[in-house]
Amino acid sequence: MKTLLKKLTETASPSGYESAIREVIRTEISSLSTNIKVDALGNLMVTMGKKTDKGLRVMITAHMDEIGVIVSHVEKTGLVRFSNLGTILPQYLPGSRVVFLNGIRGVINQDLPDDLHKVLTQEKHFIDVGATSEKDCPLKIGDVGVFDRGFIELGKRVSAKSMDDRVSCAVMIETMKKIKNSPHELVFVFSTQEEVQSKGATTAAYEIEPDLAIALDVTPSLDIMGIKMQTELGKGPAIKVRDVGMLSDPRVVRWMENTATKNKIAYQLEVLDIGTTDARVMQISKAGMPTGALSIPCRYVHSPSEVIDMDDVHATVDLLIALLNNQINLQ
Repeated sequence: MKTLLKKLTETASPSGYESAIREVIRTEISSLSTNIKVDALGNLMVTMGKKTDKGLRVMITAHMDEIGVIVSHVEKTGLVRFSNLGTILPQYLPGSRVVFLNGIRGVINQDLPDDLHKVLTQEKHFIDVGATSEKDCPLKIGDVGVFDRGFIELGKRVSAKSMDDRVSCAVMIETMKKIKNSPHELVFVFSTQEEVQSKGATTAAYEIEPDLAIALDVTPSLDIMGIKMQTELGKGPAIKVRDVGMLSDPRVVRWMENTATKNKIAYQLEVLDIGTTDARVMQISKAGMPTGALSIPCRYVHSPSEVIDMDDVHATVDLLIALLNNQINLQ
């Protein structure tokens, strides 16, 4: 899966501009289903199998978009000021590189701070694209870009920008390739604009009207910082209990735990105090539905160099297949 992850993470597709990553994913899954569609918000929706008497319509999502920058102003000096697409953490900005969808590259730095040890807010940062004036700057207001950072291997761990959430896209693709004889109608959704309030999953869930929904995403792993309540790399996927946007259905949590235990798949439990996922909007779509989430532990979330453990990735695939290949009884 490392080759797939490299291909997915090195594709530039920030929120609202997912066409490039959508075509990469479509190429990977085009032979797996004859029921593939793109909706008005750009979600890539793939339906596999049919709902049997003992089956459900299950919606599984992973978001395609990544955080990005958008040009808000070009100064007379040629330096570019920018706003954000999704949550950008200022501590990661100085010295980072960005690449715009028109191919222009630049380096981020910051205004001179009063205190050299102080982290400046985002608006105090600029992008240097090598221009000497506003007139010769190759960017204009509204141009969008992403962090410019390639995929690298760190033993069984790997690092890249946009692991959030291309790693979950890879998990879904691998699951779609391996799953056999599910009693359920499975609708896999590669969703858009999750980083800007889960807009894609909102409309997709409304259209699909699933009986059950599962979101796949990353979760911050702060194990190296001594915060024991958070998830750890290498300990398996995290079954979400709660985040700031939703409470997982307790029946779904029990079902996931029991399935992991039965199949001897390592797992963790997640209570997250920052951030949320597509599960938040799916859970309350129309009349609502039982909803849960599987999270892949990730270090340095929303930085140019996110880190995940491949053991967690493979375990997430194994657990998702075990969940979807059998009859679902929520108790």
